[in-house]
Parts: sequence; C-alpha cells; structure tokens
Amino acid sequence: MNEQAVVDAVPLPALIIQSDERISHANAEACKLLGEAILRRHFITGLRQPQLLDTIEATIRDRSERQTRYLTNDGAQDTAFRVYVRPLDTSVLVTFVDETSLEQAGQMRRDFVANVSHELKTPLTALMGFIETLKGPAKNDEGARDRFLSIMETEASRMNRLVSDLLSLSRVEAEERVRPTTPVDLTGLVKSTIHSLSTLAEDADVQIRSVLPDEPAIIAGDEDQLRQVLVNLIENGIKYSGAGTTVTVSVGPVAYETRLKGDGIRLSVKDSGAGIDPVHLPRLTERFYRVDSHRSREKGGTGLGLAIVKHIVNRHRGRIRIESARGAGTEVTILLPV
Repeated sequence: MNEQAVVDAVPLPALIIQSDERISHANAEACKLLGEAILRRHFITGLRQPQLLDTIEATIRDRSERQTRYLTNDGAQDTAFRVYVRPLDTSVLVTFVDETSLEQAGQMRRDFVANVSHELKTPLTALMGFIETLKGPAKNDEGARDRFLSIMETEASRMNRLVSDLLSLSRVEAEERVRPTTPVDLTGLVKSTIHSLSTLAEDADVQIRSVLPDEPAIIAGDEDQLRQVLVNLIENGIKYSGAGTTVTVSVGPVAYETRLKGDGIRLSVKDSGAGIDPVHLPRLTERFYRVDSHRSREKGGTGLGLAIVKHIVNRHRGRIRIESARGAGTEVTILLPV
C-alpha cells in the first residue's frame, strides 16, 4: 500500500511529511482543514504553529511518537485538535483529532458547577448570618426571631426548589434518548393542570383561559413530564405577567407540521404581560439564564424551568418556539408529533 492510500484510509485529517521535511501526501480532510496548497510545501510554512512544529521536528529527529494540540477557527467557532505524530519507515504520519465538542462539554460542566455554587451560596450565606444573629444579639428578641425565621424559611425553600429542579433536569437528560410510548390526552391534561393552578392564579389576579378541542388530543408521551411542561409555562405566565392579565392555554387540531415533517399537535401558552425584549429569546432555554435575575429570584424562579421544558420537548421529539416583544406578551408554542 502506498503512502497516499494510507492517508486516504484514515477517517481523520492526516498527512505525511518526508525526510526532506516536505508534505508529500494529504487526504481530503487535511486539505479541507489546512488548505489545498499544503502539498509539496515545507511543513513549517504549511502548519505554522510553533508547538506543533517543535513536536514534528522532534519526531523526525528521534523517531519517537508524540502528541500535541492544534488550535484554529472554522469560521464559526474556535476549534481544538489533538495531533498525533508517529514515525513511518522514512517519513512521519500526522493525524488531527477534533476535540472541540469535548472541550465545549468540559466548559459547560464548569459553568454549570459555577452557576449551581453561586445559586446555593446566596441563600446559604443568608441562613448562616441569621443563625449567628439568633444565637447572639437577637437571642431574646421575639420580634426579630420571628422575622428572621420567616426569611430563613424562604431561603431554605429556595434551595429546596433549586435542588428539586436539578434532580428533575438530571432525570430528564438521562431519559432524553428514550422516546415515551404511553398514550396521553393533552386536552384532559391541560384541564387538570389549569384546575391545579387556579388558586395561584386567583392570588395573583391572573385569569387562565383555555382554547381546547372537543375531542381528546392523543399523543405518545410521558404524562408526568408533559404536566411539568404545562405547570412551568403557566406558572411563568402567572408570576411574570402581573395582576389583571390573562394566560391562554390552547391545544390545536392534528395537522401536518413542516418542522416535524409529519402530523403534530400544537400546544400554546400565551400571556398578555409586558413581554420580553427579543434579544433575550435565543438564550431563554439555557440553564440559569434569566432576563431579570433579581425579579426571578423574588418570584421563586431557579433559572432551570425552561431548560427542563426544552429537554422534555426534545425527548418527545417535538419542537419549541418562544415569541415575545415589549408590550405584546409572550407565547411559547410546542409542536408534538402524533
């Protein structure tokens, strides 16, 4: 087998550098990554990054295997490659393994841990401060004790909601590849969910209305998770719309949906509140992303609700769309396949 056949057989960007230090062979993936002009050029002018050049020179010199990193940009994002340099008979084989997704996953994990730590630190700091005060200056002050205990209960409840949402998010992510198969009536589910949230709506002076078909709207789904989606979206409408507003929940008829490439049912939750600046819409389903952090915490939000909704919709092979504008309310539309 000749050397060009060797690099063509590698399913990664790969090239061969001869003893004269020129690039003699490269597969299509390597030409796409490094440019068509790399062939027959000295590897220093074709690769350029000092760390990679030093690694190749060392392998040419002592014929030992080595690896290093190669950083570039594909026009849309920074990309990172693990480069393996291995000696052949009279040449050197260089292969590039794309590790961008691994690095992004690592960054997401670090960001997630930092966000969780930040969310827990604030209530924990408050609890520790109040406990210290109750053990000291306010030990015999009944008024202060009752006030502090009330605040401590609020902060403890906030931590409990955060932990519950984290566990829920973990369960949903673990099941995301397993498509649910149990028949669920969306019409009945909407009715029961609205009934369970009626007291919350009354206390907030928000009206919940429904636009539902006369017949059951049956899909294959996980009833508990779909109820969680409805509760989250309706509660958001109640909490953030303000007094005197309306939250409308509608279920459409079965129809062909282009985004699903098949028949689906459209579930919509729309409020008549102040709306959201469109600049925030692309990030609303990110973990811990909030339009107004202070207001969200005051309302008991954890910043995970819409992330959970997104994963549940993904598990049901559905699509989610959020539309909003200042003064025009917010509408969340979910397309679920039949």
